[in-house]
Amino acid sequence: MEPRIEILPAKKLIGKSLKMSLTKNKTFDLWKSFMPRRKEITNNITTDLISMQVYSHSFDFDPNTEFEKWATVEVSDFKNIPDGMSTFLLKGGLYAVFLHKGSSTDFSTFQYIFTTWLPNSDYHLDDRPHFEVLGEKYKNNDPDSEEEIWIPVKPMQ
Repeated sequence: MEPRIEILPAKKLIGKSLKMSLTKNKTFDLWKSFMPRRKEITNNITTDLISMQVYSHSFDFDPNTEFEKWATVEVSDFKNIPDGMSTFLLKGGLYAVFLHKGSSTDFSTFQYIFTTWLPNSDYHLDDRPHFEVLGEKYKNNDPDSEEEIWIPVKPMQ
């Protein structure tokens, strides 16, 4: 499973966020609060949803480490922000993009990325947000679901 390497331009996002860890996962609660209100965001660029993780320093494999998880959509500007939602400017940069096929509870693609691909690649993790693009083929816990996993990278020097 080889990724495509892509330079991402900066993106403007609007959505909701929660602090959590893998052991205290609140992803379901986050999306449950966001999805009924996503149509209040009127300046979407696409219909894709973006699930983003922001780590305080750098990515940490410790399941107890807290991070900020976002449920968002990409927007053209920050002129209309619904009450209770926040903005996030995702800095651009180099990303390795992997296609994950299968349920959102299947972590085999993530395991492959961090235990096989990354250690054997010409890249290091970069200290920027990680995110998944949940597009037309995303079906949540369905084994036929597809999503893109975007991992921030920088070339080894």
